[in-house]
This record gives sequence, structure tokens and C-alpha cells, in this order.
Amino acid sequence: NIMFSANVRHAVDTMDDSNMNQGGAPMPMGGSGDADQHKVFAIIGYLIPILFFVPMVSDAGKKSQFAMFHANQQLLLLITWIVAAVTVFILIGFLIYIFAFVLMIMGIVSAAGGTMKKLPLIGGITILK
Repeated sequence: NIMFSANVRHAVDTMDDSNMNQGGAPMPMGGSGDADQHKVFAIIGYLIPILFFVPMVSDAGKKSQFAMFHANQQLLLLITWIVAAVTVFILIGFLIYIFAFVLMIMGIVSAAGGTMKKLPLIGGITILK
């Protein structure tokens, strides 16, 4: 079982490009004590990326290669979340704008035809009586 774990770890390390530096050599991992000491904060930082800075507020965190590596990854994740949120906001806003334009055309057609047809989704709401 130990031999299998070692073989799997070696295979993952050699195949995973994220553990390679620009020259293609594997990046050094933090010592196992380093990783064990900062593992909880690394995990919490992925769950709540805004906490990426936590390792930077302590001397031990600043000196920990493991903690600083994951702090950097968490900052990248936070930026990704922000970009995704802005993109979704813009995309949804654009789709609502198109929907409103279609409703405007439908309202014009209804008014020009002399009818009182309610607009889809919003026509059942009464604000003015």
C-alpha cells in the first residue's frame, strides 16, 4: 500500500505542470511540518478566498513557503470570483435589457392595435390604478 501511494504520488508529480517552474523542474514543496502547521489556514482560504492575506499577518506565515504559495493561489481564486461576478452581472444585465426591448416592442404593437394585452412576466403587476 505504501509503495502504491509512493508510485501514485510520483506519477502525479511528474504529470502535474502546476508543480513545475518555468524551467520545467518540479517546484520545491514546503516541508511536511510546514504544510501540517499551515494546512488549516490554506483550506479555509480556499473556502473563503478573501482571507488570502491571513498568512501575511504573521511572521511564521510570511516565512512559510506552503502558506505563501496557497495565499497566492487564493488571491488568484478571489480575482477569478470577482471577474466571474462582474461578467455574470454584465451578461444578466444585457439579457434583461434585451428582454425589456422585446417587451417594449410588444407594448407598442398592443397599443397600436388598440388592445390591452398584458406583457409577459411583468404585465400582471399593478402599480397604478
